[in-house]
Amino acid sequence: MRNSFISHASTATVVFLLLLLSTTCKAHLSSTFYDQNCPNGLSTIRNAIRTAVSRERRMAASLIRLHFHDCFVQSCDASILLEDGERNAVQNKGSARGYEVIDSAKAQVEKICPGVVSCADILAVAARDASVAVGGPSWSVKLGRRDSTTASSSLAEQELPRFTDGLDSLISRFATKGLSARDMVALSGSHTLGQAQCSSFRGRIYNNASDIDVGFASTRKRRCPATTGKPGDSNLAPLDLVTPNSFDNNYFKNLLRKKGLLQSDQILFSGGSTDSIVSEYSRSPATFKSDFASAMIKMGDIGPLTGSAGQIRRICSAIN
Repeated sequence: MRNSFISHASTATVVFLLLLLSTTCKAHLSSTFYDQNCPNGLSTIRNAIRTAVSRERRMAASLIRLHFHDCFVQSCDASILLEDGERNAVQNKGSARGYEVIDSAKAQVEKICPGVVSCADILAVAARDASVAVGGPSWSVKLGRRDSTTASSSLAEQELPRFTDGLDSLISRFATKGLSARDMVALSGSHTLGQAQCSSFRGRIYNNASDIDVGFASTRKRRCPATTGKPGDSNLAPLDLVTPNSFDNNYFKNLLRKKGLLQSDQILFSGGSTDSIVSEYSRSPATFKSDFASAMIKMGDIGPLTGSAGQIRRICSAIN
């Protein structure tokens, strides 16, 4: 009886210690994570992003997209920044950009707080600061992520949305990340910024479908040849033809007029379950901005590495 009691007591003690160790090692994300060990880190990142966006307004869209594409593969772990791996996925190669801006911000932070701030956190902060720089919403970025030591192009090709995705596919992809259809529509609203290559919207403008404005398609055809392999393949067109360098709700107004550039944009307003959300955002820019900020916070919570997992990379493009 006594031996049985000791055995049970020992087991309980071991379980308690394991739980305590797990809790201690698995840190929680917090907006104040660097307040003590790198108090000037966030302002340093903000200045770097402001400088980059002031040089090229399109960079705001690129930085938001970089964070999004990072979070959707593995987790928000800066795996997209590693030179070999996700960068080579079809959804990223030749279109993902802004790496040098993150590298610059990281180098500046390393000068004041070496080995403290992760590349994953810099990506998350950069997306928020890029939004603010072009008139978009701000939000409290939770911090304390660590950087991945692995990256996979094949996994990225499986996980990342494609411009040819239908509505059900998009909703499913976002649902697997814990994001609702409303989150998906709000995050798609980041296409109020930036540009896309001809190869990504050629199929839409030449298919003579009923879901595209004829005049809009005609205008886009001027700089996008009907067949592949011609010099115009990489020509760019704004995702929002009205205000491509400002964060507003014109993207949703465009969808109501059948002027979404990508098929995956227009599908959000095509007689399906997300039509009402698009209509709501087209009427209320404040609601869109608020929902976008909330969705970015939720996206930033996708499986972060914390505690002793991963590492803090000194150079974002390479493992220590």
